[in-house]
Amino acid sequence: MLGTGNAFMPYGRYHSFALLDRKHIIDCPPTAMASLRRARVPLSDVETIFITHIHGDHVFGFPFMLLERRYISDRDMAKPLTIVAAEGVKEHLWKLCEMAYPGSLEEIFSTITWRNEVQGTLDCGMTWKRFRVLHDESVDPYGYHFNSGQKGSFVHSGDSGPCQTLYDEIAAASMAIIEMGHPEWVQSDHHHKPSTIQSLAERVHSVQLVVTHTYIDQPGVHTEVTVTDQYPVHPENVHHAEDGLCLTRDGGDWHLGRKRYGL
Repeated sequence: MLGTGNAFMPYGRYHSFALLDRKHIIDCPPTAMASLRRARVPLSDVETIFITHIHGDHVFGFPFMLLERRYISDRDMAKPLTIVAAEGVKEHLWKLCEMAYPGSLEEIFSTITWRNEVQGTLDCGMTWKRFRVLHDESVDPYGYHFNSGQKGSFVHSGDSGPCQTLYDEIAAASMAIIEMGHPEWVQSDHHHKPSTIQSLAERVHSVQLVVTHTYIDQPGVHTEVTVTDQYPVHPENVHHAEDGLCLTRDGGDWHLGRKRYGL
């Protein structure tokens, strides 16, 4: 878990950002390069980017990722990069690149392999299934189910409020990385809140729920708080992630390891 904060980046957290097997990432937020540097992962080692949706806190780091690869870590553009995303994301990311660094990223952008299919398999054997979730429709919101149908499969919710498609996928998984972007008093169904995480945890009590994209400051990081630095009390299958948390899989079981780093 390279970052666990929401768009407002609470104290002690970078933007929500997950790294799989040290070579695949979910989204590319503004803090992506800082997160990868902190984890000692060369940017050119990233082979795949899975895009959930195109809000700024999920994709605005993309031009910086390409810039660094093109001029620092992969000057010969020898390392392949695949982007798995819905139709229309390619055009959006190209606009970002042209706005950020006009004339500097055409070559490396042209080397990207784009995969728009709803279901697919990477060369390493990991599979994905993309499914629609409940969020701002203008940003094409999706979640992903990785290795669906296999022991130890896991879901990434992207940004999503409570919805049946997401919950059906989570019920069929062993672990889910799920956002909780709003405190209880915010009137919106586009994100999860403590009460909806509670309801989900009771509904899928055998699934490990790892909470990310949170509005909660990392406890003890700062004397003043943005909203709160207190985690809600949730059932035992709910884990409030902090930056650097390492998740490992043993067969069909997921385990929370020690944090690899902190702020």
